Amino acid sequence: MNTSFKVALRYGIFIAISLVAYFLILKLLGLHQNPWLRLFNGIAMSLGLFYAIKYYKRISGDEFSYINGTKTGLLTGFIGTLFFTLFMAIYMFHLDTAFTEELLGAWFENYDSGAGILVFIIFIEGIASTVVLSLAFMQIFKKSHNIPQNT
Repeated sequence: MNTSFKVALRYGIFIAISLVAYFLILKLLGLHQNPWLRLFNGIAMSLGLFYAIKYYKRISGDEFSYINGTKTGLLTGFIGTLFFTLFMAIYMFHLDTAFTEELLGAWFENYDSGAGILVFIIFIEGIASTVVLSLAFMQIFKKSHNIPQNT
């Protein structure tokens, strides 16, 4: 199995578990309907991506390249997002359908759209943050080709 994929799978599952745990903690506290608290999902995503790329750079040594680091970050985020989206789909469609109705409010009545739009939004948010964070973190981890200057 490809080393990049192994790292991505390990850290992607870590991201998904972190996101699910955070959601369930919010559910226990009764705060799971506050959409602003989803901003903290970015912390779990950014930590997972940062450490995935950092670990991949450490184990690949001189073979580390910008492309492979970015690929590892994108794959890690995709895996984490996919598993979290699957959990949320199961949760919204089977475990707590009232949650979806309360969160969407008038959308159910006026536009005949249901939990599917929420699942789509969760997936798109995860993928968008994955792309942005992977590219941002690679600015830290890439090899610099700047010429040192004497000042």
